[in-house]
Amino acid sequence: MVDKRRGGDGAGDTGSPSSAARKCPICDKPATHDARPFCSKRCADVDLHRWLGGQYSVPVVEVDRSARPQAPADED
Repeated sequence: MVDKRRGGDGAGDTGSPSSAARKCPICDKPATHDARPFCSKRCADVDLHRWLGGQYSVPVVEVDRSARPQAPADED
């Protein structure tokens, strides 16, 4: 039986959670179980260096809240 949650198609599956079909996001070599999702500790360190160096970021658009009209204060 194929576990669809892992994305396996059964071809070449050894039953282990390491997915040989997946490739390292840094160098495109097959990922290893020990360094998953990378192929080696070196590629994992390259990825960490990119995170710490700010190369990965999520672009955001900041809203200027001072431009919004203010709701009138409740008077008692």
